[in-house]
Amino acid sequence: MDAALLLLFLGHLTAALEVPLDLPQPPTLTHQSPKDYIIDPRENIIIHCEAKGKPHPSFSWTRNGTHFDIDQDPNVNMRPHSGTMVVDISREKVEHYEGVYQCTARNKHGTAVSNNIVVRQSRSPLWSKERIKPIVVQEGVSLVLPCRPPAGLPPPIIFWMDNNFQRLPQSSRVSQSLNGDLYFSNVLREDSRNDYICYARFPHTQTIQQKQPITVKVLNQDPVDERRPTFLTPSGPSSSKMVLRGQVLEMECIAEGLPTPEISWTKISGDLPAKRTAFLHYQKTLRIVNVSESDAGDYRCTARNRHGFVHHTIHVTVKAAPYWISGAPKNLVLAPGENGVLTCRASGTPKPSITWAMNGIPIENSPKDFSRKVEDDTVIFTDVQVGSSAVYQCNVSNDYGYLLSNAFVNVLSEPPRVLTPAHKVYQVIRNHQALIDCTSFGSPIPKITWFKDSRASTLDGDPYILHDNGTLEIHVAQMHNSGKYTCVARNTLGISENHVYLEVKEPTRILKQPEYKIVQRGRSVVFECKVKHDPSLIPTMTWLKDDGELIVDSDSLTITDVTENDAGVYTCIMNTTLDHDSASAELTVVEQPDPPTDLELTDQKKRSVQITWTPGDEHNSPIQKFLIQYEDSLHHRGHWHNLTEVPGTKTTAHLKLSPYAQYTFRVMALNAVGYSRPSFPSRVYKTEPAAPDENPTGVQGFGTEHNNLVISWKPLSGLQSNGPGLHYRVMWRQKFLDSEWTSVTVANNSKFVVSGTPTFVPYELKVQAVNDYGAGPEPVIAHGYSGEDFPSAPSSLVITNSNLDSLTLEWNPPHDRNGRLTGYTLKYQPGELIWLQMLSILLSLWSAVASRQVDIATQGWFIGLMCAIALLILILLIICFIQRNKGGKYPVKEKEDAHTDPEFQPMKEEDCTFGEYSDNEDHKPLKGSRTPSNGTVKRDDSDDSLVDYGEGGDGQFNEDGSFIGQYSGKSASRDTAEGHESSEAPSPINAMNSLNSFV
Repeated sequence: MDAALLLLFLGHLTAALEVPLDLPQPPTLTHQSPKDYIIDPRENIIIHCEAKGKPHPSFSWTRNGTHFDIDQDPNVNMRPHSGTMVVDISREKVEHYEGVYQCTARNKHGTAVSNNIVVRQSRSPLWSKERIKPIVVQEGVSLVLPCRPPAGLPPPIIFWMDNNFQRLPQSSRVSQSLNGDLYFSNVLREDSRNDYICYARFPHTQTIQQKQPITVKVLNQDPVDERRPTFLTPSGPSSSKMVLRGQVLEMECIAEGLPTPEISWTKISGDLPAKRTAFLHYQKTLRIVNVSESDAGDYRCTARNRHGFVHHTIHVTVKAAPYWISGAPKNLVLAPGENGVLTCRASGTPKPSITWAMNGIPIENSPKDFSRKVEDDTVIFTDVQVGSSAVYQCNVSNDYGYLLSNAFVNVLSEPPRVLTPAHKVYQVIRNHQALIDCTSFGSPIPKITWFKDSRASTLDGDPYILHDNGTLEIHVAQMHNSGKYTCVARNTLGISENHVYLEVKEPTRILKQPEYKIVQRGRSVVFECKVKHDPSLIPTMTWLKDDGELIVDSDSLTITDVTENDAGVYTCIMNTTLDHDSASAELTVVEQPDPPTDLELTDQKKRSVQITWTPGDEHNSPIQKFLIQYEDSLHHRGHWHNLTEVPGTKTTAHLKLSPYAQYTFRVMALNAVGYSRPSFPSRVYKTEPAAPDENPTGVQGFGTEHNNLVISWKPLSGLQSNGPGLHYRVMWRQKFLDSEWTSVTVANNSKFVVSGTPTFVPYELKVQAVNDYGAGPEPVIAHGYSGEDFPSAPSSLVITNSNLDSLTLEWNPPHDRNGRLTGYTLKYQPGELIWLQMLSILLSLWSAVASRQVDIATQGWFIGLMCAIALLILILLIICFIQRNKGGKYPVKEKEDAHTDPEFQPMKEEDCTFGEYSDNEDHKPLKGSRTPSNGTVKRDDSDDSLVDYGEGGDGQFNEDGSFIGQYSGKSASRDTAEGHESSEAPSPINAMNSLNSFV
């Protein structure tokens, strides 16, 4: 056959038409029963065979290759206008009607035949009665419990259960094989039971058969050594397996060993097809679905434990029952004088054979027809004539199956007719594809042309695409494509046309999509879905939850009192008659995690233990951390204390413990919502007593009397005691004396008083914890002072820098301070000040005279002068004592508590002395003086303030720490301010002026 003719034939093939039923045509089968037809023996047998044709076909059957006379069997009849056969089994056993059936549909234009339909009844036979002896095995060995169900049709589904109809648990150690046997890689004592029962479920009849129970008793008399894996099935180093193309490939490897082996799979000659591969039965079964020729090759399973590994190689070959390459042959309609071709192109492994038949008769036995030529998988027709109509059968077969297809050749002369309904309206969405049909029939095949609106020109080229079947396509429809369209069908026998309409609509769009939500259990949540659509289309809103429809016709969905069952993916779908749009959002329901379970204490040591647990459900919020708490029932029963925290990714913690405690532990989990409830407590873990690990803290020493020392400390807790009989060894000694330590033992107390100590002496202190199991570590030395007493008077008092309106007092600290000095109290009397000044002047004169005349003391005049001066001084003193008022005392700084921290005292740490003091013109009260709220300084009845006696300068300190007080006369402003509020005491400055004028 030359290329041009073949191309012509193929073009005619692609344009095959559906013949209207009002025109003459050979039979076409429309429905038939499957090739392998398994029936339920409890129901009537119905074998389907439906066909169409003009005239309507008649039907007949063959059974096991011979004609089956339905009219002669009272139990069999055919449905009216159909070839479907119904067998009434109420009076006859089903077995009588088992066999291979074939249906024939014929009319005057040809004959079509069905597949060979193999009719078999389903079978679910009973298990044969057997007495199964108890199986006694040693712990650790392998075991296989056989099932061996009766052969059924179709094969039964196998599973193992106990007497209570509960499935037996399976694992990597115990699993069911593909043939239904139960395999134990190694047995444990817990495997002992008397109700291992194998069940077989026959799906066609929905019946279940039961095997007799098997008893297994596991002994542990002689421990079995651990061993490397060996395979229980398949046996040997290699095996082979054949599978058909398109079916499911299942391979299994079950190994025994101790400990239980793990199974892994690889393909030696390539990679496993990831999308079609699954591992079942704890990796023991490899399943590949929809097998293709590329799945052939060598597969290796490996069993491995810590003692070694073993391989097994499975060689897989893929065979193929016949399958179509480009589809089954298609019906062919030809006009007289036309050419055509029927193609039956199929493949398989091994390569299938192809045979042709015409009207059910092998083509080599059919009448000769010079317009027909058979070439392997193709039948070529040239210059066909009326009367050449027939049905051709193509049979493709190999060892694994067959394909049988009917295709007719119908020779007709028929003018065109458009089969698409007139004035049909097509509606499409803008920017979508528009397909406008012009289904037609005619012989010869009509040519189709399209016009729009005014029919000014044919629609050919962009944006229009004309398909061979007459359909007009607009790939991306726009609003201006709306309008009236006309299709015209023409052949040599006539012309036909049809008018249709196209409407282009606006698309439906979701403007606001529902948002992802995380909601705490018990609260409410709202999903919103705002939509825009073409106003001429009627919209309907549908909400889905996990693809299940919810009865909500609204653009919002509200869920109240959210529970875990509400979690999932929510989808809003806006549907119109033309399109839809959808959007989804997930709802995650969170709450506090469930409490951890299965607390276990391992790695138990004297001072530590390891705790493990199983996390509870985190309820969609990842666990951030675990909190481990403890209760010490020996020292603090009923109280839980935080011990440690670990990250949420861990399920174990190493706990450091104290001796002499009775611990109970519990664990809580924390996520973003909060803490879980506590786990159930662990068992009690007791630690042995030991000597203390630490000593009391906060050791300090201070005096409450001038001759005592109080030593105090923070006592250890019961958990810190480390053992019974806790007491304290209290030690002390004077600092800097390098003397021996004095110690006492104190129990049930946190202080000790040392009596008879020197006043305000520094001490070194130590407190050591001791129990019945020993003493704690060497304590750290603390420091303290014994009690304080009143200080002695300042060691000196000097008047310096005296002038007409001021003087300066200087003094040195007392020799015996007896504590931390906190301040000085200054007292004065005017007469005493004059006497002190006069004494100072006399000493000065004495020094001056003595420096000029060495032997003056022996002169009589000098002795007389001194007597006169002494008499004068005595008179002045008498006058001053008569005239002076009652003197006062001035508090330079109020005395503070003896235990006040020296850092806050206004004196130098080196010698605990005050500096120079003097009053100033700002009339500020001295630091520590009593100051009323109005800011003025007033005298009380008994004391006179130094402020009243002059303005003076600022108080100051000498470098040697002595205090200098400078006094000055009262200012005029003060006289004006105070008026006659109080009587004025005699000024020491006035007294000095009087003394100077007197002298």
